Amino acid sequence: MEQETERLVSGAAVTGDTEEQAADAALRPKRLAEFVGQPKVRDQLSLVLAAARMREAAPDHILLSGPPGLGKTTLSMIIANELRVPIRITSGPAIQHAGDLAAILSSLADGEVLFVDEIHRMSRPAEEMLYMAMEDFRVDVIVGKGPGATAIPLELPPFTLVGATTRSGLLPAPLRDRFGFTAHLEFYDAADLEHVVNRSARLLGVRIVAEAAKELAGRSRGTPRIVNRLLRRVRDYAEVKADGTVTLEIARAALDVYEVDERGLDRLDRAVLHALLKLFGGGPVGLSTLAVAVGEESETVEEVAEPFLVREGLLARTPRGRIATAAAWAHFGLSAP
Repeated sequence: MEQETERLVSGAAVTGDTEEQAADAALRPKRLAEFVGQPKVRDQLSLVLAAARMREAAPDHILLSGPPGLGKTTLSMIIANELRVPIRITSGPAIQHAGDLAAILSSLADGEVLFVDEIHRMSRPAEEMLYMAMEDFRVDVIVGKGPGATAIPLELPPFTLVGATTRSGLLPAPLRDRFGFTAHLEFYDAADLEHVVNRSARLLGVRIVAEAAKELAGRSRGTPRIVNRLLRRVRDYAEVKADGTVTLEIARAALDVYEVDERGLDRLDRAVLHALLKLFGGGPVGLSTLAVAVGEESETVEEVAEPFLVREGLLARTPRGRIATAAAWAHFGLSAP
């Protein structure tokens, strides 16, 4: 089964590939002024951080929500840089016991930033401990078991928790209410992504023409992580097949090799739409039937392919099943029945 992290047009971070992770890290902006896009979030966050610096105190806890690849991790690092404090990075799945969280919290320095990615996936006992830590900067460590167990209060230095989530609806209300500032990151428009491409090209030493930058921006699903990934693949193609300069023709040829079309659809996206149009006449068709037709698991079709297709207006979910829209028929040059 094709995993989301293996897709070139996936917004999820690549895990296990140290070279890819190092390339992503090298392209991250370090200051808020360098961060492209998200103007409302940037302005709001700038005020929060400026006020904290004036008070010489840790800012309120910050929750960043939005689809993967839009810059939540980058913003957390920028927050620490702007405050000139260290940052501790962990993730919700890594905190499965209250003791894991207690060990992290007890080792924080005064004013340090604690970044918890996918915070909605923390275990319930750890969440309940986090409530007290966020509000009172204190945790109760349980020593012993049964009737003889005792709670030892442990005072914590003031710190700032930055939580990131792709599914804010799964956060319990008590946890969500303890964040003093909540920001939702939106998909980027093409103009902002062109700025991202040109900035990344300068950092990577890639020569790219304006038309090629616009082409990459248009195929990147509104996601900076994807546009940076496409840029690196197009750079490889330009170095091997040409003189290293990324022109419009080179960009299009490279993206054809990697099966990313002009709307950012890849092999899986097109397979889903092709099956829906050609095999089922545009639907409606059930999810499991559609998944069998493309040779994928139902979860892969529902969680990996469908969100983008629905957002692009190419596919719709109805009580009777999935149906293709008029835009999907037009994309493949077909006439709707």
